[in-house]
Amino acid sequence: MSDNQQLEIESKEGPSGLTPDHPDHPVTKVQTDGDYVQFGNERYLRSELVEAFGGTLNPGLSPPPKHDFANPAPLGLSAFALTTFVLSLINCEARGVTIPNIVVGLAFFYGGAAQLVAGMFEIAVGNTFGGVALSSYGGFWGSWAAIQVDAFGIKAAYAEEPKQFANAIGIFLIGWFIFTFFMMLMTVKSTVAFFMVFFLLTITFLLLAISEFNGSTAVKKAGGVFGLLTAFTAWYNAYAGIANPQNSYITIKGVQLPDFQNRV
Repeated sequence: MSDNQQLEIESKEGPSGLTPDHPDHPVTKVQTDGDYVQFGNERYLRSELVEAFGGTLNPGLSPPPKHDFANPAPLGLSAFALTTFVLSLINCEARGVTIPNIVVGLAFFYGGAAQLVAGMFEIAVGNTFGGVALSSYGGFWGSWAAIQVDAFGIKAAYAEEPKQFANAIGIFLIGWFIFTFFMMLMTVKSTVAFFMVFFLLTITFLLLAISEFNGSTAVKKAGGVFGLLTAFTAWYNAYAGIANPQNSYITIKGVQLPDFQNRV
């Protein structure tokens, strides 16, 4: 074996001689030893670990943040909630409004940019789930807004094929349904409210995709209703992440979902 080949193998396997997907790799290995839990090379008392909580977008037990940043999750949740709220009311044809372009500004600057920034700070504090979720949905709102803006030429490309445009939007929404579904699977050990955000959002994307494929106004309105439920649940989690005894008489404690694995 040449020196170059040996170096390539070592770079893939790391100093332990194990590939990153190996269960005993020091970076990914999680061990429980009585009152202690070891994440990779670091050992923590179980009492020191941060519990799953929607207000921090933390889906399970994890080490406390190493950086002294404010909690970015409520910003991302609020940006997502308000943008979803407005669009969902339009999908429900509230007050006779059916043209969604009023949401474009929100989608670019609040649901898009502000949520993306919050996602970047989630990564900075070590919350991979929160970073992926907020950054991705920030990207969703930016891409949705681009479809509505004539300068991007997206609608114009389908000007002579309106049915094809509806199907294309449906495919776009199906992609987000799939992404949201597998993100939902990573919240099944968290809290009820945290899980409900992704559960309701999964249904919302599915209904809106179906409405694009079959042109059903009733299904679109149903998607709007589930979108409103999603928005209020996201606001609830945002409030839970901000409210504390120092600033409010009303605080929220997350209701944990049962962990059946630990009961075996």
